[in-house]
Amino acid sequence: MLAWTIYLSFAGALVLALLPKSSKDLARWLALAVATAGLVLAVAGFVAGMGQGLTTIVDVPWVPSMGIHYILAADGISRVLVLLTGLAAVAGVLFSWNIELRTNEFFAFYLALIGGVYGVFLSFDFFLLFVFYEIAIVPKYFLIAIWGSTRREYGAMKLALYSFVGSAMVLIGLLAAYSQSGGHSTGLVALAHAGLPVSFQMWCFPLVFVGFAILAGMWPFHTWAPTGHVAAPTAASMLLAGVVMKLGAYGCLRVAMGVFPHGLDPWGFSVLGMGSWRDVFAVLALTGIVYGALVALAQVDFKFVIGYSSVSHMGFVLLGLMALNQIGLTGAVLQMFSHGAIAGLLFAIVGRIVYERTHTRQLAELEHMHLAKRLPFAAWAFVIAGMASMGLPGFSGFVAELQVLVGAWQAKPWWTIFAGVGIVVGVAYTWRALQKAFFSDHLPTPEEHPSTGWPSLGAITWPEVTGVALLVLATLWVGLYPRILLDSIEPAVKTLLAGGM
Repeated sequence: MLAWTIYLSFAGALVLALLPKSSKDLARWLALAVATAGLVLAVAGFVAGMGQGLTTIVDVPWVPSMGIHYILAADGISRVLVLLTGLAAVAGVLFSWNIELRTNEFFAFYLALIGGVYGVFLSFDFFLLFVFYEIAIVPKYFLIAIWGSTRREYGAMKLALYSFVGSAMVLIGLLAAYSQSGGHSTGLVALAHAGLPVSFQMWCFPLVFVGFAILAGMWPFHTWAPTGHVAAPTAASMLLAGVVMKLGAYGCLRVAMGVFPHGLDPWGFSVLGMGSWRDVFAVLALTGIVYGALVALAQVDFKFVIGYSSVSHMGFVLLGLMALNQIGLTGAVLQMFSHGAIAGLLFAIVGRIVYERTHTRQLAELEHMHLAKRLPFAAWAFVIAGMASMGLPGFSGFVAELQVLVGAWQAKPWWTIFAGVGIVVGVAYTWRALQKAFFSDHLPTPEEHPSTGWPSLGAITWPEVTGVALLVLATLWVGLYPRILLDSIEPAVKTLLAGGM
């Protein structure tokens, strides 16, 4: 069932690519139908998989001479992230309803990207996973370079180069593991149980982990993320923050930590107080949390605020992974889902609802427009999204970040203290952006507010209302009843911690 999320997405992309350019409405409805079908399949697969462990979906030889199989499988972690992808896909189509330039091509690239993301989350052969991983990179470039805005070609090229460098690191590490294991199989489960020497894992683990962590926005390899987010069209920004960055985090967990678990063992010596790769990556995650929040606090471009906030929130995912305990890893996976929904909502409000009507993202200009009165739907949607981003109780971010912080405290208490600084700064940059963009107390001049009243900014459309409602319900649903996801995530995390796949 879950495999059809991949096939439908690629089939939809092919059909859309072949549509006449004049069939814009048909392209929109077809893209929405394909994305919705993917979400329905994701929900059905998630429900069917409740209470089950790792389930093999497809396993057929692909390149038998090299031990490469077409293996699709799913455990609780995969099912949750496939569900997130389905939500992001539908919301992204809704917030792209206004695309007029080469509409069919836009949605063809969009669905090809979605198909690649589904493929990564379901692949249990490293070669197959790498193929889907690369497939997801190519559409990203074109979505930004053709339909983007601010420095779009620069942003697209920077994102592609960072992605390909990370991919090269991953490929080198996995080919080395394949050779070291005897070259019999490229399956992730087989490699995890191949008995790779500890000395080999010690150098191969950081290579693969960093390769994936680049796409997860880990400091100091994060600079592609804010640039790419700002340059991308709204749907691409939503996908970059919502699911593409999760590909990197998922690779860190599933591949780097799953195949090379001893790479996190102590070195036997200490450098600047760090005695293992676990310490190194935890420090980088903490730096990303605090640095991303502080830089977001200083931004004057509304979209850059959200871009750097994504760097900060993804730091919580990496910190949870480095906790190496059940509650920390569970929180990391839950944070992937939570951030995917919340970041998608924030980018949709800023990039689609606000920017498309005001034609500016500068906070200094927005605070003169009194958008709380002119776009009340956008203002109150951002209030809800901001509360979710800050991690207030009742939203998914609270449960996820709380688990990460508890896991970090169990590992090393000072990690939690530094992460707490990032949370406090996160409250500051969220409320600063909210006040400047929507609830400014700036008194307008007669030129800014003529006697005839404010000019209309355009009515909120049904795709915008539907998209906002979908993402808000997702973060509230998980925040109020987290067990719906935790019951699937926790058994998969236990298996990983036990040394199995």
